[in-house]
Amino acid sequence: MPDIAFVKSALPRAGVLVLLIPEGEDASIGLHAEAERASGGSLSRALEAAGFKGRKGQSATLYAQGPFAKIVAIGIGKAEDVSAETAEAAGGSLIPLLAQDREATVAADGLTGALVASFAFGATLRSWRFDRYRTKEKEEDKPKLERLALATTEVAAAKAAFAPLRAVADGVFLTRELVSEPPNILHPIEFAERIKGLEKLGLEIEVLGLKELKKLGFGAMIGVAQGSQHEPRMVIMQWKGAPKTKRAAQKPIAFIGKGVTFDTGGISIKPAGGMEDMKWDMAGAGTVVGLMAALAGRRAKCDVVGLVGLVENMPSGTAQRPGDVVKSYSGQTIEVINTDAEGRLVLADVLWYCQERFQPRCMIDLATLTGAIIVALGHEHAGLFSNDDDLAQRILAAGSAVGEKAWRMPLGDAYDKQLKSDIADMKNVTGRMGSSITAAQFIQRFVNTKDGPMPWAHLDIAGTAWSSKDSATVPKGATAYGVRMLDRLVAEMGEG
Repeated sequence: MPDIAFVKSALPRAGVLVLLIPEGEDASIGLHAEAERASGGSLSRALEAAGFKGRKGQSATLYAQGPFAKIVAIGIGKAEDVSAETAEAAGGSLIPLLAQDREATVAADGLTGALVASFAFGATLRSWRFDRYRTKEKEEDKPKLERLALATTEVAAAKAAFAPLRAVADGVFLTRELVSEPPNILHPIEFAERIKGLEKLGLEIEVLGLKELKKLGFGAMIGVAQGSQHEPRMVIMQWKGAPKTKRAAQKPIAFIGKGVTFDTGGISIKPAGGMEDMKWDMAGAGTVVGLMAALAGRRAKCDVVGLVGLVENMPSGTAQRPGDVVKSYSGQTIEVINTDAEGRLVLADVLWYCQERFQPRCMIDLATLTGAIIVALGHEHAGLFSNDDDLAQRILAAGSAVGEKAWRMPLGDAYDKQLKSDIADMKNVTGRMGSSITAAQFIQRFVNTKDGPMPWAHLDIAGTAWSSKDSATVPKGATAYGVRMLDRLVAEMGEG
């Protein structure tokens, strides 16, 4: 990905120039006007011939304009309507247009420092690619961009605004990398080792192995893992960023992630078609890890804990069977009707442990939990379930602010009753109807409200963790959905 530099507003002498042009702009001022004069008046004629109007999302690429080998015009819409989201999208849309250029200068003199930083953030997010295992990629297919200079009248403000955004981008990249890794590489033990490496950011990290999990009584989580040669891990991450004066009075915010590094379905094995996608059944855990890295990277002034349960769900002679009964860490027993409904078993133990140990102000779990949520919402929204209206609204607002959309789904006794088992406290699946809801109801049984309310939310990200197409700031593949949303939530709940 390119180095990002913020430089004083000035037109480069040659090379590649990018113009950010509002709709209906008068090209008689600023760097756009200088570029017009340098081109001898041909720039405006070329843009007109290309039908370029400066509309949001519009672009035009022109060659051999005056001293410039290439000019790329990016439309940003009406000047008064330009927002951080608009600037991010414009920055992201630029990256594919510069794939074969070594460096470029962006004439960003018409934007505030904060918006210039947002533009740089969007460009950074879109430039990520996972090419670790490509050994024979042709040189012409590799992106060449090494440096992107943003010419601005507010250099100091842009640099200051970009610093925390860069930390968030690093968290997003970490999540994308983890979710993209093949399952023979990223098994639970390797995953835990990579998380341990984040201690360099200032995170406090504990890794619990099979011995410790057995001692604790994590029967639900261990049951999922027992068919695999790779032992399970639970990793606990703590970021202690709250000022000492607030720490005693303010409980931490807690995030919990499902980390099934590969999901065959176990004995209830999945169809072969598309099973390779189940490498990203750990995206909930990947999001929590990326979020914690982002918070530590930008030195968030808040206490946050992140816990991930890491398992591999495999069929073997030691695998869990349909009909088995397991005892969870909470003491509740579960009849396992379908071994492919494994993520909720992992979350059951980790959620109860999180609440018992940390007594957080709220808990939010993330999981690629059900195919049913994709049937309901497609790939446009994650499913949000919550026992607390205020927390749910905060999550929806944070997601809307960063373009990570969620839709609140119902909970209720009628769904909860469907979990009744004939031989245990509950069963792990119900019928197909409303199955994303009954899955959330199952998880809610492991939120302990006996001693008072515990705000909790569950994000089913099965439809949003991976994308089959590019968007403005997200190249196809792992999306890191949730990192930006929850970073914004922490900033508003814990640092506001």
